[in-house]
Amino acid sequence: MANLTTLAVSTRAKAGKGAARATRRAGLVPAVIYGGKQEPSIIALDPRVIMKELHRGGWSSRVYNLAAEGAEPVAALIRDVQLHPVTDAPIHIDFQRVAAGTKVHVQVSIIFVGEEKAPGIKRGGVLNVVRHSVDVAADAASIPESFTVDLSVLDIHDSVRWSDLKGTEGVKLTGHQASDLVIASIAPPTIDAEMEAEAAAKAAAAAAAATAKPGAKKK
Repeated sequence: MANLTTLAVSTRAKAGKGAARATRRAGLVPAVIYGGKQEPSIIALDPRVIMKELHRGGWSSRVYNLAAEGAEPVAALIRDVQLHPVTDAPIHIDFQRVAAGTKVHVQVSIIFVGEEKAPGIKRGGVLNVVRHSVDVAADAASIPESFTVDLSVLDIHDSVRWSDLKGTEGVKLTGHQASDLVIASIAPPTIDAEMEAEAAAKAAAAAAAATAKPGAKKK
């Protein structure tokens, strides 16, 4: 697997809540690496490294190279990040070992570009994003970090489907998703609700005036 993002980690000798609390007191985040038909490995890493990856986006489908001093690097996916309920700081990370040739299920984010050039948007259309990500099965050695949707050629009523995406070779949708689901579309222009109500009220008043009966005759 090429172009792996390397994260420096340290090994931990003990597992359990007490050891995890001690790790946090030392300013590190406790973590575990599981899977690959091996015993789980307990590690720790700098919380700033994890926060950087979370803010970077695409972390759920990115394979990391976990490098601990004196140990063989481990290729792994981040499977779960537990955050503090108040501070949102990471308090525990779950990693899953991966190896080339094995299929893994991941969530891949979708990036949208070219919105400002889309004819439909220029004519007042509204971008309707149906999917910001998709769940797929892919070989661990070639997991897409993201899919890109080019909106620059879309007009009103046009849509982008799964089959229109690039880089989906060897990748399959998983779960209950449709075989060719809609990713995004350009909807017709919308009218402000207040303006629409005002126009309807004026039309009703004009119609009432046009059909009103003449005033009563004098005696």
